This record gives sequence, structure tokens and C-alpha cells, in this order.
Amino acid sequence: MKIIDKFNLVLFSIIILIISLLICILTFGWLDLNIAIDGISFLATDTVATNISLGISIVLILLAIKSIFFNSFSKEKMESKEGILLENDNGKLLVSKDTIESLTNAVVKSFESAENVMTKVEVDNENHVKIYITLFVYPDAVIKELSTKLQKNVKDTIKKSLDLEVTEVNIRIKNVSVKKEPNIKE
Repeated sequence: MKIIDKFNLVLFSIIILIISLLICILTFGWLDLNIAIDGISFLATDTVATNISLGISIVLILLAIKSIFFNSFSKEKMESKEGILLENDNGKLLVSKDTIESLTNAVVKSFESAENVMTKVEVDNENHVKIYITLFVYPDAVIKELSTKLQKNVKDTIKKSLDLEVTEVNIRIKNVSVKKEPNIKE
């Protein structure tokens, strides 16, 4: 968050706090309503107070418009949260998380003892890729061997296809599925 955005947030919070306190004080009768009205009419009738109020109001309006309509994140930073931005001499390439998930799913589906795969990809600010795989396996699967081969193949495939280093491939075996036997009609 940029400094101006933090300033806007603090300023907005202070203004809301002051308005809320004034409403509470007036509601509980701790401040006479006539005193509040006199203060507001002074701000509206005195030339110096009116000019200062107008200046402060214009600044607050501009800050509100900036905060509402113009976010502080650059387009590239927002895109990189959706994936990894790779650059070379010829230009840029945004590799989305969906691409990494699809590639991982393709690797998992190449294993006969695995089925029904769900993949989640996390990318941190330093472009470290963590992959979380949840899958069902068949009863004949040797889970330790399957997971080791799966982790290695996923890392190798993503390195080969996208030239990205995968820091972790975490596998969760959700259930053991029963293989469906084809119906043989006699």
C-alpha cells in the first residue's frame, strides 16, 4: 500500500471517528444542539473560516476520488499475482496459475493409479511456486512410490515447459477409489 493510500485511510478513519463522536455527544445531550448550530453557522458566515473549510473540503474530495477510482497497484503487479511474469529481450510472458495447474493435472493423469485430481498453485512475491495436489488413487497404487514419482515428474515438466523452479509439490491422497470394471454382457 502506498503512503498516500495509508494517509487516505487514516484520514478517513479520523473523520468518521469525529463524526461518530459528535453524533453520540449530541444524541446523549452532552452538547447543546444550539452550540453545534452556532459553530456550523460560524464556518458558513466568517470569510476566513469559509475559505479554510472550502480548501479542506476540496482536498478531501480529491483524496476521496483518488482512493475510490484510482488504485495504487500497477497493472503489472496485479497481473503477476495471477501468475508469474517472465521477461526477456523480446518482451514479456505472463504464465498464469491456471497454466501451471493444467500442466500439473496432465502429469498426474499420465499415472494409471491416480484419478480425480485437484490442483492448487501458490506463487509468492519472489516467484516461488508451490503446488498442492489432491487426488484419489486406485487400491493397487503404491502411494509412497507414486507420490515420489509424481513430485519429480511435476517439477521436471514445469522446469522443462516453463523454465520455472517449483519449490514444493505437496500431495494429499483424499481417498482410494474402486476401479470400474467394464460390463461384460453374456
